This record gives sequence, structure tokens and C-alpha cells, in this order.
Amino acid sequence: MAKLVSFAFINMSSHHIVREKQEPALLLLSLNNFSEELLGQLLEWSPTIITTPLVAEQINAYEIKIDLIVADQLDDSLQSDIKLIPHGNTSQTGAALNYLIAKDYKAVNIVAEDYDLTDYVPFADKINIVIYSGQQKIYAVSPGFSKWKPAGEKFSILSLYLNLQTSGLQANGDNNFVTTKDGFISLNFDGNFVFIAEDI
Repeated sequence: MAKLVSFAFINMSSHHIVREKQEPALLLLSLNNFSEELLGQLLEWSPTIITTPLVAEQINAYEIKIDLIVADQLDDSLQSDIKLIPHGNTSQTGAALNYLIAKDYKAVNIVAEDYDLTDYVPFADKINIVIYSGQQKIYAVSPGFSKWKPAGEKFSILSLYLNLQTSGLQANGDNNFVTTKDGFISLNFDGNFVFIAEDI
């Protein structure tokens, strides 16, 4: 698992070259044990960057431009021109997602060391959420979900489900699956969505 080392390749002046809201926002809740290469890919298209005071200190050191911070007051030592998302009694994650939905963002990538899916369930049908945690990519899928994957790929279903039907997959127990061959896999189930995790 790659550790965060250096972000000298990120140029603050290149930020905001893409039209606002065209790309998914990026919510950084932790950078611990996260791949530098993958973070570079997530930053490539200059997304709106939201973070917390604790992570902001780390981001500041790497000269990554922060747009919004989830806190009830701003720290004067942080970058200038940062807007505040107050959270009060709401979780920092919930406050950030409520803000993005209110501002009509369609998608958000979230980097988190730990996560609780119950924090994301109320938002999953309002904004496209992709969570990057360690070596996993977690996202919600609807019944009829289909995706091309090579043989031997592993993924897990993280939510409760009823009447699951799959194609192109072999169950490995504990809601873990592996693709049987190169080609499309599909999931059908009762309900609106389930969260799945795949290795990255």
C-alpha cells in the first residue's frame, strides 16, 4: 500500500481550468495510506476540493489548492480564499454532501481511511458517490448493474440485499465474488441500490 510522499507535481496555478461542476468534486477526509499516484489522477482535472481542518494542514504542505473546508470556523493559518461549510450538529461528511447536492454537483470522489456506509446511504440516490479507501473503490449500483471486467477480478457487496441474481460471477462466500471470465458481469436484486467494493 503506497504512502503519501510528495505532491510537488501539483501546480496550484493550474487549478480551475475545467468548467465548474463538470468534473466530480473531491472530498478529502484522510490521506493516510493513500496512493500518491491515484491522488494525482483524482486531481488531474482540477476538481472542487473539499476537506476538513485536520486534513487541510497536510494538504497545505503539498501546495494543493483547497476550495472549501468543513468547519464551524476558519483557521487563519490556512490558505486564503477558502470558503466555509459549517456543519454544526451534522457530521462533516453529511455537511459536505448536503452542500454539493444543494449546489447541483452530480458526483463526488471521496478519499477516506475509514468509512461507515450508513453515512452515505441517505445521499446515494442524490449524488454519484465513489469512495476510495486504501486499496478499494466503493460505490453504489442499482439493479441491472453491468460492467466489463477481466477474469479473476474480485469484488464484494457491502450492503444487505434480497433476491440477488448475478451473471459472470462466482460467489466466494461472505459476499465476495470473483469474475469467471473476461466479459460483462451483472447484478440484479430487490431494492434501490447496494454498495460494492472493487480492488484498485
